Formats: sequence, structure tokens, C-alpha cells
Amino acid sequence: QVQLVESGGGLVQAGGSLRLSCAASGGTFSRYAIGWFRQAPGKEREFVSVISRLGFNSYYTDSVKGRFTISRDNAKNTVYLQMNSLKPEDTAVYYCAARSSYYSRDNGPSTSAHEYDYWGQGTQVTVSS
Repeated sequence: QVQLVESGGGLVQAGGSLRLSCAASGGTFSRYAIGWFRQAPGKEREFVSVISRLGFNSYYTDSVKGRFTISRDNAKNTVYLQMNSLKPEDTAVYYCAARSSYYSRDNGPSTSAHEYDYWGQGTQVTVSS
């Protein structure tokens, strides 16, 4: 069983950048695909990005393409989410989550929260206008 801890959130002005980290322990990190999700107040949790176990594949929701970059360092048991050109609508609690496969049953990248087995506690990102 893997435990996940997010960090790196904070308050930033629109147009600024933040780098989130998701540190894992308690399991073989390279056996897990890692996804990032976010949840704004009053809204459902939504998919942001996912990276495969060895980092060769990644996928993003349309609203963050070209602004966010997901990466991983398996030697450090950490996944990163570099967020640039932040917008007020990016404000949310950001969660990382783990599952054994990058792909879902339909053979596409896993983008549904219910498909993930392990979750971190979240880190708040607030973007001011």
C-alpha cells in the first residue's frame, strides 16, 4: 500500500507559477501511475493530468494543456506538477492519486477519480486576479 503526500500549494497571482509535489512511501513507486485531480469549492473533483509508471506517457485535461507539465522522479518517489500561467479558475485543492495502470478499461488514460486506489490529503492552490 502506498501513501501519498502533496506539497507546494499556496497563493499566487494570475500569470504566476507553482510546482506541486506528490511524495510517495510504503510501496514500489514505479509500479503506480500517478494522477492529479483538483476540487474547487462547490464543484466535483476533476481530472488534471496523469503520468505512466515510468514516465513515458502523460495526458492532460484540455484546460491545462500547454500550461501544466507532469513529471516524475522514481528515484525520489516523487511526481511533480509544474503549473505555469495560472488563472483564477485554477484555484482548487489539488490531490494526487495512484493506481496500478496508466490505462483505464477503455484503453485510454485513466481520468476518472473512482479508478484510483490511493489518495493524498490535498494541497490548496489559490490564484488571485
